[in-house]
Amino acid sequence: MSSFLEKLISVRPSERQIAWQELEFTAFLHYGMNTFTNAEWGSGTEDPVAYNPSDLNTDQWCEALKAAGVTACIITAKHHDGFCLFNTAHTQHSVMHSPVPVDVVAELAVSCEKYGLKMGVYLSPWDRNAPTYGSGIPYDDFFCAQLEELTTLYGPLYTVWFDGACGEGPNGKKQVYDFERYYGVIRKNQPDAVISVCGPDVRWIGNEAGYTRPSEWSVVPARLRNTEGTAALSQQSDDNAFREKPISSQDEDLGSQAFLLKEIEAGGNLCWYPAEVDVSIRPGWFYHPAEDAQVRSVENLLDIYEKSVGGNAVLLLNIPPDTRGRISPADAQRLKELGERINTIFADDLFTNAKVTNNNAEILVCLPKPETLTHVVICEDIRQSQRIEAFTLYAEVDGSWTQIYEGTTVGFKKICRFSPIKAQNWRININQSRCTPIVNFVGGYYENV
Repeated sequence: MSSFLEKLISVRPSERQIAWQELEFTAFLHYGMNTFTNAEWGSGTEDPVAYNPSDLNTDQWCEALKAAGVTACIITAKHHDGFCLFNTAHTQHSVMHSPVPVDVVAELAVSCEKYGLKMGVYLSPWDRNAPTYGSGIPYDDFFCAQLEELTTLYGPLYTVWFDGACGEGPNGKKQVYDFERYYGVIRKNQPDAVISVCGPDVRWIGNEAGYTRPSEWSVVPARLRNTEGTAALSQQSDDNAFREKPISSQDEDLGSQAFLLKEIEAGGNLCWYPAEVDVSIRPGWFYHPAEDAQVRSVENLLDIYEKSVGGNAVLLLNIPPDTRGRISPADAQRLKELGERINTIFADDLFTNAKVTNNNAEILVCLPKPETLTHVVICEDIRQSQRIEAFTLYAEVDGSWTQIYEGTTVGFKKICRFSPIKAQNWRININQSRCTPIVNFVGGYYENV
């Protein structure tokens, strides 16, 4: 094996990244002042009196999420308007000074524990209400104090989620975020939590439409972590080639051998930086009554689920609570339908009693009798890095091997969907791999539609 390939497969995930990837299907809960002002981005000048849910019920949120098969959720503890959903000691711009003085983060933490969901928090670094925003260290002190509250008072968090939005504050100035300091607070108080998007553990997929790349790699250039707002991590190089060739989470190729070879030859480093697919169930991220008839169809949501969870990524589906403080009937019904479809497909693994022969580059699955399949799932052991670059799925039909599906990367999970095929013998050929492929699961499923 070449030293280059050895370098590629030496890049492996941390235990916190593995635990995050195993969640597969998670939810975003965009809720706050914008819910009541019918806005997406607030100004920070709103009166806390405007926040007035008539029937706040975080148990109902969790029930709706569980019905879809969601395993964890992230609450917008503070969006860009600076209005806080938690009992913070550092501003009066919060729910505690509203007509319904209930700590929403605390309520959700109790509900998540009750329903077996993990919880994470979103805290916007951009605060359009804070008078110190744009002042440098004084604002960082304020922001870290709120991070300290969120990471110590609400139990275990599976993630802290940052975006890179940055605009002027009340003083007309912009803030240079001290991300390294923010990370330190999180690592100290929540060492098992991944820091997402503007963070070193999880990257943005590059769009908000639910799309994954045909080849989604978790081994990518380390400098990619700097493009989403992380300030001057040690992996950033001053090499002219890097300045001349900027990198973005929206680039189509982030991890091919040819791309990474150029990166290494230019003096760059690599890291394990898996992708998260964030997409909303509605056109907007916060609840708007006019969008009640624009909830995504179950077919569209299922397609997003299969291509994200089944495309070496984690799905973060936004479901915004309404002005009552509940998941709307339209959204709750769609989540129930999605959960039923997912369960209908993946509850029964038809490969369970099969004889499986794994000869590294070929996996042969012999069933006790012919079965009709519509899906095959393949998983690599990502603790040994990501290795598979190309594979082909075959079924033996009328005595000859027929190609059913052709794919590239596998990673944590690949879901192969195809038209119904009935066969007793199935075969996966690994056509290209960076090293001996290590497949730790194959499953066969049928959706009767």
